[in-house]
Amino acid sequence: MRYLVFSSLVVTSALSGCSLYYESQAKDMVQRQMDAMVFVEGGEFMMGNPGGWSVRSDTIPAHRVIVDDFYIQKYEVTQGDFELFMDVTNYKHSNNSYEILREEHPERFQPNLPAVVSWTDASEFCRWLGSQTDTSIRLPTEAQWEYAARSGGKMLRYATENGNAEEGVTMAPRPSQYREQKKTLPKPPGTFPANPLGLYDMSGNAAEWVSDYYRADYYERSPINNPEGPDTPIIESWSNEPFRVLRGGDFRDFSGNTTVTRRKAIERVTNESTGFRCSFSED
Repeated sequence: MRYLVFSSLVVTSALSGCSLYYESQAKDMVQRQMDAMVFVEGGEFMMGNPGGWSVRSDTIPAHRVIVDDFYIQKYEVTQGDFELFMDVTNYKHSNNSYEILREEHPERFQPNLPAVVSWTDASEFCRWLGSQTDTSIRLPTEAQWEYAARSGGKMLRYATENGNAEEGVTMAPRPSQYREQKKTLPKPPGTFPANPLGLYDMSGNAAEWVSDYYRADYYERSPINNPEGPDTPIIESWSNEPFRVLRGGDFRDFSGNTTVTRRKAIERVTNESTGFRCSFSED
């Protein structure tokens, strides 16, 4: 594997007007985010459920995909870093769910836990990170995410050292009682061992946003080269929001819902089970 090293980053005018304290904190945060970028050598793989990895029909058929080289963060972005981004840019979260969740579940908003974000919030954080480093940073595509979770497209069912899921070893144990499940929190990024590419928590911590729109039948017509998802979204009727894709399952799921092929459709609102990591390609 290869790690991208950025030295002497210059934080741009997005920070103008901030206090020197926040400016210093933001520069350190940007450096830390970029230091966490892991190089993933592109290649060809069979994307989707090869059989027995999921019961969901939207994970089939397995289909040939080729992805180019890219970088992806080895950790999920934390709540503390997302809040610092909001402080230095005056960014306002994209919907009221954020404040409602924060009031109802303040324990989920601890600074060392995965960020509680909508798809829009996650996308804006990645875009801003790119603006600070002159890099086209964004959320990974579904294809990039799965390829990375499978350590370069290998036949690994979970994004773990050996491709297996073991509660308390590779992922947090899931409480058996529903009442206790509601109290469960994700773990700080990096709590459990990384997969062979050095990427952490891609199975069963926060469910991670990817850039693609969701369609259940997309795999039936996905292009081979660097697929980026459907061109048009499905719109949730009550919220008028497009469905996006979450990957990797979340901290309340049983292990079978945290496989590398698991897909979940959700409108792009804030949800306490979600998180994200950023990605970019060198053009």
